[in-house]
Amino acid sequence: MDTHFKGWAKPGPVPPGARPESPDVPPDETLDALSGYFRLYQLRKGHRFSTDDLVVAWYGTTWVPCARTVLDLGSGIGSVGMIAAWRLQAARFVAVEAQEESVRLARRSAIYNGLTERYEIRHGDFRAAGVLGDEERFDLVLASPPYFPAGSGIDGDHQQKVACRFELRGDIRDYCAAAARHLERGGLFACVFPEEQRPRAEAAAREAALTIVRRRPVVFRETEPPPIGVFAMMRDEDLPEDFRSQTWVEPPLVIRRADGAVHPEYAAVKLAVGFPP
Repeated sequence: MDTHFKGWAKPGPVPPGARPESPDVPPDETLDALSGYFRLYQLRKGHRFSTDDLVVAWYGTTWVPCARTVLDLGSGIGSVGMIAAWRLQAARFVAVEAQEESVRLARRSAIYNGLTERYEIRHGDFRAAGVLGDEERFDLVLASPPYFPAGSGIDGDHQQKVACRFELRGDIRDYCAAAARHLERGGLFACVFPEEQRPRAEAAAREAALTIVRRRPVVFRETEPPPIGVFAMMRDEDLPEDFRSQTWVEPPLVIRRADGAVHPEYAAVKLAVGFPP
């Protein structure tokens, strides 16, 4: 068993799938490092997990480190939820995803990572009746929603990518509305969304009676404008009235320096989620 990767000691539990012999991976798939010894099955030519997924999982679990129950909306192949599950090892998860191919991959990853007893993956549209029970409540809700209205750009070469990029099954308003319905008292909703479309996220939060308590722009390269931001929201009714009109804007999280080197803070973020710095 390799305990190090390029000098970095892999932290966290060793899941049952991480055995010395290589698992059987079909030629059209890959099995990639995620958090510590956790790995993720992905299609070679389909949707692949990204920096956006990593930062929203880190952001949400950083601000709710004691979450007992977690909901991952539009969970895709499971990258956001499984990073969070690596950090919150006592929490129970519900992940909801509409794409059958993504659900299949996520379930295989859950088995590999030894998560099946506390990580439920539901195949369905989270907007549909019965997919989430009216009484279900979660301390933390996570989401990496699609960013663009349907038909507003080039679809791409794989249907799995299209559904992850474009709003084929709801938009940021639907994610905020679902989060507001299913947050436990005092719970938090963390999501990622483009900075240039921030007014859409702010309007969606207001419509769902959510307050953006804090947000942080994410800069991919030093000196460039932030393409995305992460948001932490709570229900208005769970906050003092004078708190509902204010948002703490944190300094930008910089991914890479101007020379292309990984920024020291982002290297520390990656370490915090069990990913090689």
